[in-house]
Amino acid sequence: MLIVGILIFGYSLRNVKISAVLHDLANLKWQWFLVAVLCIVMYLVLEAVVVKVFMADRHPDFTFKNALRVPLVEQLFNGITPFSTGGQPAQLIAMMQSGVDAGQASSVLLMKFVVFQAMIVVNFLVSMLIGFHFIAEKLQALSLLVVFGFLIHLTVIVGLLMIMYWHSFTKKLVNLLITPVKWFRSAEKFAQMQVSLDSKIDDFYKESLRIKSEGFKLLRVAILTFLQLVFYYLIPYFIMLSLGVTGLNLVMVTSLHILIVMIISLFPIPGGAGGAEYSFSVLFSSFIGANSKLVLAMLLWRLLTYYFGMFAGMFALVIKPDKVK
Repeated sequence: MLIVGILIFGYSLRNVKISAVLHDLANLKWQWFLVAVLCIVMYLVLEAVVVKVFMADRHPDFTFKNALRVPLVEQLFNGITPFSTGGQPAQLIAMMQSGVDAGQASSVLLMKFVVFQAMIVVNFLVSMLIGFHFIAEKLQALSLLVVFGFLIHLTVIVGLLMIMYWHSFTKKLVNLLITPVKWFRSAEKFAQMQVSLDSKIDDFYKESLRIKSEGFKLLRVAILTFLQLVFYYLIPYFIMLSLGVTGLNLVMVTSLHILIVMIISLFPIPGGAGGAEYSFSVLFSSFIGANSKLVLAMLLWRLLTYYFGMFAGMFALVIKPDKVK
């Protein structure tokens, strides 16, 4: 992924003078860039706080060091796997390394995932109201990707809510939807798949009962997750301030970043490589006039939102966790 990133940045610099980029870098307002760095740090720290909140009544001796390893390891494996599919199992392994039972760890990660998805949908709804017309004007293809991405996230959260509140109906609906699979698999393998899916739905339903019984804790986690995402979405705004860009609309820049993150999630290449850089360049070119500043802004943005988490995850992976009793 580092090689891919270098190639993408090299391609982005094809029509830009290196001397101009170096000049912009030399005149960077570091105080604003440090605020952007603080934003990504707070994003990771708040996710660790969420893990700690969920683990407080299960393992009071689960340290903050262990909690911080979870989002860092997640960042690494999200960054090197297609569609960020490696993040969830990596978090599970990180918690098990701390001595947490696999069932308990799965329960915590499941609840964290539900809240995270819900907050993403809330943020997307707000950002679409504010910034969708801007994307539709700039590039129609991107607007279609945004709508598609939103529908995927909405489907996930609706599916989770259906299991929580319409358990029996959801099981019947899932068994109905997978019927075409029977045409391509043997009767034995199809039956095994049905049993496995029913078991997963039942497990999630049992955990959802626990979620609903912990209303105050769920509210705390929802607020923390919302703040976590706000810090992440603010990063481009502070990067542009560090480059001396003036007249920025905080709400518009933040909303566009939310939509960019939605677009990235649809690219199968790890980290949305290529699509992320292209989306950023197209949408923020209206705010940043000089090409050299636009390329530098994109580079700094990817360093913070992608590579920072990956390298932090590499360090976290080799740090020995504290064992819980």
